[in-house]
Amino acid sequence: MKQYNRILFVAENGTCRAPMAAGILGEYVLKHPVEIGARGMVVLFPEPLNQKAEAVMISNGINLDGYMSAQLTEEDFTEDTLVLVMEHAQLEKVLEKYERANPENVYVLTELVGDELEILDPYGGSLQAYGLCYETMRKTIKKLVTLLNEESNEGSEEN
Repeated sequence: MKQYNRILFVAENGTCRAPMAAGILGEYVLKHPVEIGARGMVVLFPEPLNQKAEAVMISNGINLDGYMSAQLTEEDFTEDTLVLVMEHAQLEKVLEKYERANPENVYVLTELVGDELEILDPYGGSLQAYGLCYETMRKTIKKLVTLLNEESNEGSEEN
């Protein structure tokens, strides 16, 4: 995997899993600093973070105050941007809908780190469902950080 300067997490409407993932990744120190963002695949107008997602994030010491969802656009797909979706169906939609989406830069988050299960949408579920989503995401993102930091080491050794 190459070194990226920006990581975008993408989910359905950009009010739950994508910002949660971005917030979790933002808590880690990366050897190669990256811009971290969240996008939705269907965002008709900006919306704040889902209330249950916000409660779970706050209870874990992560404040996403002021977050508003944003639509994924063609401009989001650049050579140095890693786009991470939550589900296989989203991967297929992104690659189909966006001309600039490159299969070498767009992955299902869990698959990139070697996990088989997708990160399921807790929308409409209990606060506990959001908590389980957070825990799954936290473990997955910890693996992502390890992967990114390993790539950063390899990149610095090549220079």
